Amino acid sequence: MPNAVVMTGYGSPDVLKWAEVPMPEPAHGEIRIKVRAAGVGPTDLAIRAGHLRFPLPPNPVLGYEVAGVVDAVGPGVSGTRVGDEVAAVLFERGGYAEYAVASIWTHKADAVSWVDAAALPSSVEAAAGVLRQLGIERGETMLLLGGGGSVGVIATQLAVARGVKVVSAVGARDDSLAAELGATPVRYGSGLVEAVKALGPVDAVFDAAGKGALGDAVTLAGGPERVITLSDPKASDFGVMLSGPTADRAPGSLDEGMALLAEGRLKMKARKPLPMRDAAEAHRLLESGEVRDRIILTLD
Repeated sequence: MPNAVVMTGYGSPDVLKWAEVPMPEPAHGEIRIKVRAAGVGPTDLAIRAGHLRFPLPPNPVLGYEVAGVVDAVGPGVSGTRVGDEVAAVLFERGGYAEYAVASIWTHKADAVSWVDAAALPSSVEAAAGVLRQLGIERGETMLLLGGGGSVGVIATQLAVARGVKVVSAVGARDDSLAAELGATPVRYGSGLVEAVKALGPVDAVFDAAGKGALGDAVTLAGGPERVITLSDPKASDFGVMLSGPTADRAPGSLDEGMALLAEGRLKMKARKPLPMRDAAEAHRLLESGEVRDRIILTLD
């Protein structure tokens, strides 16, 4: 039997354990991937800690994105075969594992490393998807909460390329990064609303951080209609949409992102690889702030 990092309950990173799991089988339209690398995202941490709760199977496996080699192909799949190198977003999680099944994937470019390929799918899908759901158009102004994060970095680039003015709420260490990507940086905290208002009206807010700023977001957007968060558990309290990965949220985003990455035209947050068995340590490092890079779990 293969192994995976299973979540034995809600709580501290210690609930993550390396254990045997059944071999997943690809259904219609799915492929099975022998995983080489898997991304660790903020939603993983929120689920494990119990901040986001929804029905989960016993001993669930976290991880919304992987890169690896196709190991099996389900019925109805065309254009992909065993042995192909791919990167995939996993709508039902399962990335912290030796094997994962996926219904949405893109072929990995030769110029892209396994670590970089695993850091791409969830972030580019979320960035493109929320921009699409917000209906952002050229000439509009978008406030981006968490502009220095993995999703925020990509969302900034996609929005700026469309002619959108991006105001990016970041920590002091990410001011220069936000400006380099074409955004106007502002600081989180009690002065956020005033700082953003001083730059002009805001048409929409993309909360890629989920750190309790939805009240300010709704105030600045003039209501909750064009405010979307990826992970703030208080979304419903403010009438804000909590956006999750779905097959139709950002069709084609993985292909586009991989092409841009291979061509050197897409910047991503810095990556730090760790062995997959150290998933609990990865969560601890991210929650403590000891590591600010994007952690990617790797398998030999």
